[in-house]
Amino acid sequence: MSIQNQDYESSQSEENIGLITERPLNRLEHKKGTSWYASVFLVVNAALGAGLLNFPQAYERAGGLLVAILIQAVFVVFVLCALLILAYCSDLKKTCTYQDTVLTVCGQNAQRASAVCLTAYCFGTCITFLIIIGDQWEEFFLSVAYNTFCRESPWYMNRITTIMVTSTLLVLPLCFPKRIDFLKYPSMVGVVAIFYVVAVVTAEYFQPHDSQDITIKTRPDEWMDVFIVVPTICFGYQCHVSVIPIYSCMEGRNLRDFSKTAGIAMLICVITYTGTAAFGYLTFGDKVTSDILLSYDHSPVILMAVILIAVKTYTTYPILLFCGRASFECLWIDLRQLSPEVIESHEKLRRIVITIVWFISTIILASFIPNIGVVIQLLGTLAATFIFIFPGMCLLVTNLKEVREKGIWSRKNRFLFAVSSAFLILGAFIFGLTLTQSIMNDIDKGVAADKSKYTC
Repeated sequence: MSIQNQDYESSQSEENIGLITERPLNRLEHKKGTSWYASVFLVVNAALGAGLLNFPQAYERAGGLLVAILIQAVFVVFVLCALLILAYCSDLKKTCTYQDTVLTVCGQNAQRASAVCLTAYCFGTCITFLIIIGDQWEEFFLSVAYNTFCRESPWYMNRITTIMVTSTLLVLPLCFPKRIDFLKYPSMVGVVAIFYVVAVVTAEYFQPHDSQDITIKTRPDEWMDVFIVVPTICFGYQCHVSVIPIYSCMEGRNLRDFSKTAGIAMLICVITYTGTAAFGYLTFGDKVTSDILLSYDHSPVILMAVILIAVKTYTTYPILLFCGRASFECLWIDLRQLSPEVIESHEKLRRIVITIVWFISTIILASFIPNIGVVIQLLGTLAATFIFIFPGMCLLVTNLKEVREKGIWSRKNRFLFAVSSAFLILGAFIFGLTLTQSIMNDIDKGVAADKSKYTC
């Protein structure tokens, strides 16, 4: 999920601004690249993120463990194949970003579409982070000042106030710099936070807990419900935007080493997501909340998880804003057909205006969207475009170019055509179905805030 956790992209402001222009693509200069096994942790860092908190509820809505795990297993195969497809296509012109790869293979219009999707994805993820900040403050107040928070409800403990004030003080100042390299060290807390949550969820399952009033599903309520878990899976495993910068910085850039990197990284992610989802769901059943941490008893262990997730969120929001700002900026430059001189002279003003408008917009939306599940369902449909549609397009175009050059359809070409078609068809199906399901579910059942037995 977390395209936010890569310092590679933080150094590419100038490159991103020119993503949709016709000027030559920039290249990352190799001094000494990362080894394939070190790159495993970079890919894991890119994939593991806030989506972890929503996995247990996604399992519940999909119909239980067996159904959700089977669906996840199928999609992980496509996720891994998409990573290899992107690496293969980026090798054709030695590109270093997702958008540049789409540009060199599929053309400018496809790149514009990818930039639009990336901007929307980053914007939605920023909203998710702010909702999580509100959740963590609510959990904190319930832990340390329950009576004051629930009975007196002072304005300074209000959810909207805590989101607005703390984000303005702690997040906004970090969003203005042109480069965000300075966030790479605080971002390491994010990795610690994720694995700490995994350990807590697993350990809490084996502790005595009340399981009398919960229901564990063994099948979905309706067969279409099996697809409800898909957006969460796509959101959770989406690391495809970051993977090309990672691949371009590998020592000895080649598909053989990268396949080992991607395979081991996906195995770690599968174990992490599946373990958290399974133990979290088995602990709370149908009472599980969209943010799993809100379901637990108040204790120092849970409070530490809340604090770590809050720190992770405060430090990763600016990186998402940076990526989204770069994508929006290149779309704006392309739309206005700005000259290089104007681009350079107005860069600072443009950066400040986009940052302020972006920040205020996400604050307003996060203040009134009650839980992260609502946003993740919609973001999962966008993540499907990065995992299925654009990689499928790249593979299809590359394969057709090879056929035209050779003048013959070999077995390999037929196989690649079938694979690329499967990616495109499945991607379009997932995008349309899950988007429709998300909207209909919100309309039919309404959107409510997370409620646990400890909520006021």
